[in-house]
This record gives sequence, C-alpha cells and structure tokens, in this order.
Amino acid sequence: MNRRLSRRRLLGHGLGAAAAGVVARRCLASPADAPPASAPLALRRSGVSPNDQIGVGIIGCGRRNSQLAVGIGGQGAPPKQARIVAVADLNGRRAAAWAAHYKCPAFDDYRKLLERKEVDVVVYATPEHWHYLPCIHAAQAGKDMYGEQPLSHTIREGRVMVEAVRKHNVVFQTGEQQRSNAKTRLAAELIINGRIGAIQRVIAYNYPSPFESDFPAQPVPETLDWDRWCGPNEVVPYNVNLYVSRVPYEPEAAFPPEPAEQTAAGPGWMSFRPYSGGELLNWGCHGLSMVQWALQMDQSGPVEVWVEPAEKLETFTQRLPGPRDHGDAVGSRSVINYRYANGVVLTLSSLNPRVGGGATFIGDKGEITIIRGSYECKPKGLDKDPLPPDAIRLYESDNHMQNFYDCVYSRKEPIMNIEAAHRVASLCHLGNIARWLGRRLQWDPDQELFPGDDEANGYLDIPRRKGYELPENV
Repeated sequence: MNRRLSRRRLLGHGLGAAAAGVVARRCLASPADAPPASAPLALRRSGVSPNDQIGVGIIGCGRRNSQLAVGIGGQGAPPKQARIVAVADLNGRRAAAWAAHYKCPAFDDYRKLLERKEVDVVVYATPEHWHYLPCIHAAQAGKDMYGEQPLSHTIREGRVMVEAVRKHNVVFQTGEQQRSNAKTRLAAELIINGRIGAIQRVIAYNYPSPFESDFPAQPVPETLDWDRWCGPNEVVPYNVNLYVSRVPYEPEAAFPPEPAEQTAAGPGWMSFRPYSGGELLNWGCHGLSMVQWALQMDQSGPVEVWVEPAEKLETFTQRLPGPRDHGDAVGSRSVINYRYANGVVLTLSSLNPRVGGGATFIGDKGEITIIRGSYECKPKGLDKDPLPPDAIRLYESDNHMQNFYDCVYSRKEPIMNIEAAHRVASLCHLGNIARWLGRRLQWDPDQELFPGDDEANGYLDIPRRKGYELPENV
C-alpha cells in the first residue's frame, strides 16, 4: 500500500474527456422493438405532465440495479410511467438477460445508450470506481439521473460531477434513501430545533476502510470486457471474488435477483482498493448522510480530521477467498474524529451495528440516536411534544425513487441532490485519507483542499489510465 500511496498525486482537471472507445452492440432486440423515439424529457421541460411516459436507460445490469428496477432495497419503486427502454453493461450476458426481459436494445458501451432519444432518465448502479464517467457523460447528454451511492470514488471527481450536473441543469438523485423516511426526518428536525439542547458531540459507527487484494487469476468470462471493468485503474487478473460486489452473490444472477444481504460474507470489490472506499463509503454514506443533515452541513463539511491512535493504517492484503472479517478489523482499528467550525466533534467509534444507519447526537439536554428507518430518545419521551409551528422543517420525502421522478417532472431539486451527496462522500473520503496518513489534517471545505499540505492533497484524486481521465471541460 505504501508504494501505491506514494504514487497518488492530485491530477487537477485531468487531460482528456472520454473513456476508451468500444463499438456498441445490440443484443436480442432491434430498434424496432423500442418505443417510438421522441425528444428527450430533459429537452421538453416546459409543460411536461406527470402522466407523460419516461424512458429509462439502465447502466449496470447487476444486483443493485435489479433491485432499483423492481422497487426492492428500500428506495421505493419507479412509477408506472417509467419504462426501461435501453440497457448497458460491460457483461454482454447480463445485458442480454435484461434486454430479453424488457424487450429493449442492449449495449456494451453506455455512451451508445446515451445517444438514444427515447432515453429521458438514466439509472446507474456500477462499481464505485465507475460512477464518475456515466454521470458526467449523461449530464452532457441532457439526461436526468438516479445514481447509486457513494457519489464518487475521490473528492476531486465528485466536484467535477457536481459541476457537470449543474452546468447542464439536469436532475440528479443519489441513492441515500434514508433521507426519504418520516421517522429519520423527524429525528433530524428534533435535533435541529434544539430538543436535545446544544450539540456537544456526535458518535457514529466505526466503518472499516478498504484493504488490498491479490487473488489468483481465473479465466475471464467470454462475455465480460474485463479491461474496461478495471476502468481508470491498472488491469489486474480477473477473479470472481473481485468482480462481484459481495460474496457469495452470483456473478450472473437471475432476474430479478434473490435477496442476498444476509448471506454476503465475503469481500468483493466493495472492500478493495482501488475500486472502493470500503465500508466507510459503502455504509458510511448512509449513516453520515444523517449526520450532515442534522448538523445542517449539506453545503459544507468539517475543518479538521484526525485518527486515534495517530498511526498509519496497517496494510492488509486478501489473497484467498473467504470472509472479510480480518480486513474489516484491520481497517477499523483507528477511530476517526472530525471537527466542524462550530465546534461539534463527530467521532466514528461505535461498535453497535444499529448505529451504522445513523449516529448518536449528544446534547446538554438529552440524546437522540438515529438508526436505519427510526430513532431512539434518551430520556424517553423527548419527542413527545410536537414541534411548534415556527420550527425549522426539512425537505419532505417519503419515497426516494418517487421523489426523483417527481423532480424529473417538476424540475425541482430532489431530496438527496448532488451537492449534498458530494459533501457526504467527501466526509467519508476524508476519514480514509486521515487513516492512510495517520496524522491530524486541516481541511478547507470551501476550497476543498488541505491548506499547505501537498502530501494530503495528493489523495484528492487517483492516477487514471489513458482514456479514463476526468474531463477537462464538462
């Protein structure tokens, strides 16, 4: 890991604009099978009726997008007006299965999908290191987007994604669906309106950072473009334990997929650098989204971050298939602390999994713990009296996916807009950087850099292979 860290340097705006070109192909469906082409919804923004059909393009035909398409996994189901009209995946077998199910064209290059006039909206659920280019290119194509969390793989690419969405005025919702829950919204409102008094500190879960992998080579499936799957990273030997998000998820899952969360014991790419920020990004984005929301920091972030003990994260490399317990244990040995400008300190130290979906907010009058889909008060009854009419109220959404489509019609901001998502992901990235460096860091949330700290600023982005650079001009 030390060798890889020494190579990390801030790349600024990058050198080029596009991913490596590969000719697209259609599987099982011809253009005649698609619905009649019309002007994209993004170009028909005035006078659009909520009854108008929305053409949906799917990027990434894996387990999570299968859940998003049918409304399982907590985010809510797409409305009946949303129709899947094109799919894309680097695995031709996966794409073909979706194309057969939805009777639509399939592509192995998502950019061909973005050229389709009948595609109004894009829903992407790809590995974390493959979030940035589909987002940027979809924004440039004028497509509204629902993108899976975490928003980005680095702080720098997250800011470029924000710039693209804002410049092209497209609607973007991030899949951090806990904000679309009445109970967690009330908990955040109670905190904001002083029900626990002045906030003294916040305790969140000790999410593990990612670790390394070095699996033996296996034959690459003939329908998979493994070179492109590796994206901006160097190409490594294929192994199914790296390709799937978690083990034992099926690499060629049936459609729709069977629920598998309870059986997911092995790592998969979600635990490994340089494909993911580990559980700190995977689950941390959900819990720390609650922290940013209740602290009203959706436009900002902390000003200081440090770890205890003050030492660099130990290198752990998983070489054989098996549980991820050892890697997660190594990746969570240090406790991460963040200090905000108002003096509030957030500490990632809890070992209670229930806190993984939120955090405990400690004030001078009591405590509120936000858990996934609910909350708890200490003392009990802290929430008994309703908030007054003049209380600060938060954005109201009770169905995350429906909120996105409502905003596609109305052109309003969704509840988990791209700036808020960027700030949450940045909070997680900062924690990883503090662990990798093992020392106290000063952070400027406005400039998004470590003032006067070239070594730390070298972690704001990653080296990228030619053809996978961040666009110079979005």
